[in-house]
Amino acid sequence: MSRLVRKQQLRELTLAYAREITREWGVLFWGIGFPILMALGLGIAFTKKADIVRKIAVIESPVTLSSESRIGIFLEGRAKKIEPSEDGTDRYEVTIPSEKLGSTTFIFERTSWDRATALLKRGNIAVAIDEHDGRIEYHFDPKNSDAQLSYLKLSRLLGGGGAEGAAAAGDSAAADDASIVPLTASGTRYIDFLIPGLMAMGIMMSSLWGMSYGLVEKRTKKLLRRMVATPMKKSHFLVALMTVRLGMNLLESGLLFLFAFLVFGTTIQGSIPALFIIFIAGNVAFAGIAILTSARTSNTEVANGIINVVSLPMMVCSGIFFSYHNFPEWSIPYIKAFPLTLLADGIRSIFIEGAGYAEISVAALVLFAVGIVTFVAGLRTFRWY
Repeated sequence: MSRLVRKQQLRELTLAYAREITREWGVLFWGIGFPILMALGLGIAFTKKADIVRKIAVIESPVTLSSESRIGIFLEGRAKKIEPSEDGTDRYEVTIPSEKLGSTTFIFERTSWDRATALLKRGNIAVAIDEHDGRIEYHFDPKNSDAQLSYLKLSRLLGGGGAEGAAAAGDSAAADDASIVPLTASGTRYIDFLIPGLMAMGIMMSSLWGMSYGLVEKRTKKLLRRMVATPMKKSHFLVALMTVRLGMNLLESGLLFLFAFLVFGTTIQGSIPALFIIFIAGNVAFAGIAILTSARTSNTEVANGIINVVSLPMMVCSGIFFSYHNFPEWSIPYIKAFPLTLLADGIRSIFIEGAGYAEISVAALVLFAVGIVTFVAGLRTFRWY
């Protein structure tokens, strides 16, 4: 009669599996070390200080340019003039200190309505303000939580924006001095900012997990080893994988756009051929990265770690769910160089800014170059088993 629990057998099996895990240093690093490094980096980024910087566009009009307007009096009286923007427009800075919640700094930039609209579409700013007949108007997307928070703080600062803002400013009449002008036009809503970012992220995740992880899994199951006996060129095998993934990504992105068009009224304002070019360039770039990351490893846990270390920083920093201009100024040039940032900005500019070939040409060339370089590197280092 067999015993219910065989202690010796259970112990030996446990020790054998433990030795298998500990012999793979890659598994230990990606399973233990990498999460600790991620926690350290994100902890420093999000807990070092709670200070927030909000950029606000002040629409240049005869009223707001007047020193007698409410906005003009505020900027000249309470705000500190700082260095002008790259195009030479005046900028002002106001900081609201708070020991518990962290300081909030507002940077006001005088600009035209056309440029303010472009900045709103790109996510560089969340709110634009104007003034008519002594009433401050706040232009923003009410469905954007970041814009709502900026409005609430601004209305308190400028002494308007409802009963709460009036009470905070100590002016009972201020409740009628401000008005909200919702941005509902296509291209200025948060959903118009989000959909192109989701399409770009879908291309990256589909390529990395669909190709890179799939190749490692085939290598682990010895399926790739069987292909060595066939008269098949390595490059043909990898190009076939890229072609199928391109078709899948095209179908997924098309269905996502169809859903956004039917439900939210999202439209493409720019060149359709230019959109296909940047789309293909993004697929080539991430397919090449996927092949390079999966060229040699035969352990699925190591592959999981490599894919995460490639995808997670871009997914967080590249402006998929919120504008990367919320990050410190010194980091923005590096963020703009990420392949996912180039792809998302390119698709977004076509969707909401009416961009064409000229606007996406540099990004497309860089993405094609990244794809070709990583594909060649992956092809040369690729092993079947």
